[in-house]
Amino acid sequence: MIGELSALITAVLWSGTSIAFSEASIRVGTTYLNITRMFFAVLFLSITIIIAGIPLNLSFHQIQNLFISGIIGLVIGDQFLFSSYRLIGARLGMLVMSSAPAIAAMLAYFLLGEKLSALGIIGIIVTILGIALVVLQRHEVPTSKYKVDYLGLFYAFMGSVGQAAGLIFAKFAFNDGDINGFVATFFRVFSALIVLLPIAYLSKRFSHPIRKFKENKKGLVFTLVGSFIGPYLGITFSLIAISHTKVGIASTIMATVPILMLPLVRFYYKEKLSWISILGAFVAVLGTGLLFLA
Repeated sequence: MIGELSALITAVLWSGTSIAFSEASIRVGTTYLNITRMFFAVLFLSITIIIAGIPLNLSFHQIQNLFISGIIGLVIGDQFLFSSYRLIGARLGMLVMSSAPAIAAMLAYFLLGEKLSALGIIGIIVTILGIALVVLQRHEVPTSKYKVDYLGLFYAFMGSVGQAAGLIFAKFAFNDGDINGFVATFFRVFSALIVLLPIAYLSKRFSHPIRKFKENKKGLVFTLVGSFIGPYLGITFSLIAISHTKVGIASTIMATVPILMLPLVRFYYKEKLSWISILGAFVAVLGTGLLFLA
């Protein structure tokens, strides 16, 4: 129950993060946002670990798996995802990303020996169906900007593979022994930062960040808020989730972000919700409920 609840909290946090980061990316750009969110997350995590006196008693193998998890999930996976958004938009990108739970479940079966009950499999299928109903119904603005692009679909699929594989390597680390969620997140995010920062700096895509955010203070605020509830709290709860339940179940519950975003976009962006979107939300909630019972 702790794992399933942590996964649901993760989905709630990522729903808020998506809006904050969307607003930030418009103001400061994807590269500045991507690196700065990691920097703030590492800062928040370092302060938490120091104040709480959390020991960093991890084995080399655990650190190695967390580093690989961060690079695969947060660097490679997110890069593919962001690239897909440029080609096919968020609607189709999110739909393809809903395949992540199934990919995670299959990887966990072959690499971790995790098996799902019949009820768990039904729950995953029902949840993905609900997500698909919602995502397919959502419209891009403007609607003519994005088309079905096979390269974009491939990027989105690779993003879902990266997310799933990242969780598998994190699970490897947890299977080797107990790890505090904040400590695990620190090593995972830190690994992504030390890879992204030099690449962005050498490619001259991340120059004068202080001046950039000084010119756009709203972008800084949105980045700070998104970093706190996303890479800091969100990733921490996602790791707590996979440490207490099966990867396939945790990733399916965390994939309900498009559903949880419905009331947020209705309130923040004043979007109108269709009956299909509402139906999809209920179907996804039903599937998530089955996973809690599995």
